[in-house]
Amino acid sequence: MTQQFRRILIIGGGFSGMSAAIELRKQGAEVDLVEIDPGWRSYGAGISLGPATLRAFEQLNVLDAFLEQGYAADGVHLCAPHGPRVAEIPTPRLARPDVPGGGAIMRPVLAKILANATRACGTRVFLGSTFSEITQDETGVYVRFTDGRTARYDLVVGADGLYSKVRTALFPQAPKPQYSGQAVWRAVLPRPPEIETITMWMGPKIKPGVNPVSATEMYLFVTEPKPVNEYVEPDTFVDKLKALLADFPAPVLQRIRDQLGPDSQIVYRPLEGMLMPRPWSQGRVVLIGDTVHATTPHLASGACIGIEDALVLAQELGRAADIPQGIAAFEARRWERCRMVVQNSARLGEIEVAGGDKNEHAQIMRTSLMALAEPI
Repeated sequence: MTQQFRRILIIGGGFSGMSAAIELRKQGAEVDLVEIDPGWRSYGAGISLGPATLRAFEQLNVLDAFLEQGYAADGVHLCAPHGPRVAEIPTPRLARPDVPGGGAIMRPVLAKILANATRACGTRVFLGSTFSEITQDETGVYVRFTDGRTARYDLVVGADGLYSKVRTALFPQAPKPQYSGQAVWRAVLPRPPEIETITMWMGPKIKPGVNPVSATEMYLFVTEPKPVNEYVEPDTFVDKLKALLADFPAPVLQRIRDQLGPDSQIVYRPLEGMLMPRPWSQGRVVLIGDTVHATTPHLASGACIGIEDALVLAQELGRAADIPQGIAAFEARRWERCRMVVQNSARLGEIEVAGGDKNEHAQIMRTSLMALAEPI
């Protein structure tokens, strides 16, 4: 990394922001990370991870921590509503030959793994703070923070998510997140021994699935069509989720349904997406992750492509002659892969909402997962 990149600010402490901090520190940069949440919390239930994500974990040096605290397995099982397995999607072992090709982990657990790695690598972390002003010239970026501090950086990385304040400040006309017409339910439950890898039951429009997140727990996820993005009262979560599973007579799924009750940890989320056209940068400020390519979860690759952004950005900056060259190379490498994930995920959701062509659905899944297995 040249002297042009010695001081870098990352705005946002999510998965892509933390990954960028870890990789940029490897390049020898001085890195500050600001996160608006004073508790640096991560919300949600489990997160499914494909082989490309585990490959990225290996580069970040957090794969072993994931294997200790999460769950890894090979293959995706697809089942009929009444139970029998009808297909299996292979998951190639991309991280290491001894590591399965997929898995899952609780989101807060993964966030803690990455937060520990971020601090351990020497990143200076400022919680409960974000920027209030960004101005730049040819030689640097001046940042005023909400906690009253000011500082000057060689580069700023915006990684503050789907509702990015950095994106709004730089690109006020950028696309806004769009509701997909589909919502997802998630719940954390004990794992029955017969659930050994991610398993999904393919209904006409409703798609339930489970994925182990540890030796003893799994998370349930159920996607459903919802034409209107309206508020759902939490007091109704249990009844609504159980009703969605009523038409799936698979014995294991019905046993899972019977476990749902008032104490269940249920999360409901309308699915939104957004793909910002290039450029993803303005001068010495560059955007990564959900800030520019937020995807629905149909390919289990939203976190993956955000983390990959961090790896590629650090690599390109490390070998670039100057900032414009490094950012241009980063965008050129990332655009098509991220576009593919966002648009193919959206199309999978459209097919599910309409009860559409299952052959098209399967073909998109196969080609997308093959593309994700390619080097980044």
